[in-house]
Amino acid sequence: MAAVLACGEGAVLSHHSAAALWKLLRPITGPIHVSAPTVNGRKNRRGIHLHRCPSLLTPAEPSSSPSYLPAGGRGGRLTTYRDGIPVTTIQRTIDDLNGTVAPYLLRRARRQAELKGIHLAGTDGRRARSDIEEDLFALVDLHRLPLPETNVKLGRHEVDFLWREQRLVVETDSFLYHRGSVSFEGDHARDLDLRELGYTVLRFTGKQIEDEPDRVVAVIAATLRPSGSR
Repeated sequence: MAAVLACGEGAVLSHHSAAALWKLLRPITGPIHVSAPTVNGRKNRRGIHLHRCPSLLTPAEPSSSPSYLPAGGRGGRLTTYRDGIPVTTIQRTIDDLNGTVAPYLLRRARRQAELKGIHLAGTDGRRARSDIEEDLFALVDLHRLPLPETNVKLGRHEVDFLWREQRLVVETDSFLYHRGSVSFEGDHARDLDLRELGYTVLRFTGKQIEDEPDRVVAVIAATLRPSGSR
């Protein structure tokens, strides 16, 4: 609130600071991000990153809805209040995160918004599981592990990642696609089938891939390593 008040009339919390207030992301160290409906006349203050955003000019008081997005897109009323603090709406916050935080953080924020029941513009048909697969593949590539085959048929199942020579299968689990008892039982039956075919099966959640990437990579690397080698 202090940062918003310091930036004058019409200023609102924005970007990853707004995402933290909405509980879409954990707080990120560094300056507080504030957006103000102006193009000039205000300078950054110590501890504040000021964004000059004339598109935030509003004809009236901010909307009381966290997801309010009027017809016409970004150019209308895109601010609201949370805990008494002027802040960008969830939709505008997601828009502002695009290109200003790491892609995995943007995906995390989108998932959290969707779990809150907010329908985000431009997210129809998004598959959270695909996002997790992209994150894992990026980790494998970054750490220069042998590149796997992806989304390939193995027996009667399609697997996410396959190291055929090492007979290793890695599956990624998303809450959105693995939260029912049928999916739970199906995953275990699938793992048994693959193990009967002689494959090692590792399974990682999206949270593990995002929060413990080094640990995930270490487990995969150790499993790929030939027996008896160091």
